[in-house]
Amino acid sequence: MRAANILHLGMKELRGLGRDPVLLLLIVHAFTLAIYTASKAMPETLNRAPIAIVDEDRSAVSARIASAFYPPYFLAPSLISQQEMDSRMDAGLDTFALDIPPGFQRDLLAGRAPTLQLNIDATRMSQAFTGGGYVQAIVSGEVDEFLAGHRQQTVLPVSLDLRARFNPELDKGWFGAISDVITSITMLSIVLTGAALIREREHGTIEHLLVMPVTAFEIMVSKLWSMGIVVLAAAAFSLIFVVEGLLAVPLNGSLTLFLAGAALDIFAMTCLGIFLATVAGSMPQFGLLLMMVLMPLQLLSGGVTPRESMPDAIQLIMLAAPNTHFVMLAQAVLFRGAGLDVVWPQLVAMLVIGASFFAFSLGRFRVFLR
Repeated sequence: MRAANILHLGMKELRGLGRDPVLLLLIVHAFTLAIYTASKAMPETLNRAPIAIVDEDRSAVSARIASAFYPPYFLAPSLISQQEMDSRMDAGLDTFALDIPPGFQRDLLAGRAPTLQLNIDATRMSQAFTGGGYVQAIVSGEVDEFLAGHRQQTVLPVSLDLRARFNPELDKGWFGAISDVITSITMLSIVLTGAALIREREHGTIEHLLVMPVTAFEIMVSKLWSMGIVVLAAAAFSLIFVVEGLLAVPLNGSLTLFLAGAALDIFAMTCLGIFLATVAGSMPQFGLLLMMVLMPLQLLSGGVTPRESMPDAIQLIMLAAPNTHFVMLAQAVLFRGAGLDVVWPQLVAMLVIGASFFAFSLGRFRVFLR
């Protein structure tokens, strides 16, 4: 009867999930809109930044500088007066305001080093941090060409023939889409199983299970397979229709191999969700525990920043987290087209960690049911 009990209890969990519109909306959002947004918001290069220019010189070189700012990096410059500069920036109309002082061209031709003033609205961090360098490079290029009298091309003694593999256009959106799929898998694996157990407690149905001829093992496994298959199916749908279809991100490796790795990561994370639900007394407490656990897992697993840039102690500790190995596997398979001969260590590591999480969570779950 054990297999039949696990099957029927799992179907009960799926019906309970189907009657929870909030969790259903979370699943749809996490694997569609959130991934699309992450992909489109990922690029950090300057894009259509508003810039204003105060041209107090009214010279040929100042006109050259004003005409050098154009899309896609900048919007067409707004020519304003000096009195408008601060008020426009206070109103959020401009991210950059460049002030060209009077006598600028005269000082250039006389061999002096005139200074331009560039005001930056640093509240727009993604543009402010990179935009200053763009403005300086554009102004320096136009001034050099004006003084030389012709457009000159810098000839370097050594030229590099750059070839970018796996992402020829260096599109960060590709990385953002895949990374958010990994994040959604990890997050929802914990949330769905934890919410399923807390829902049983809040509705009083956990007592009904205790009087039935089922064991703690059967109850826990039913929650793991039912919620795990939902996350796995949603991840496959997202990769095929959102990442590869809507966003046109090429998947170089085997989708089957990636889903096998995802299944092991989901197994470990659903066990972690059960454990957190047994510790939490209510859904708000579960949410607080989730933030304490999920944020370090996401930030330190290598999905946001490379693990090599982290301290050695953090790298060593995070090897105990299943999603660290899942990030390695996912990036190797989907980005570089790696096969089983390359990623089998990550599969073994996730299997061992998942089995350990399962044994520990099952012991805690048995205590919880007493």
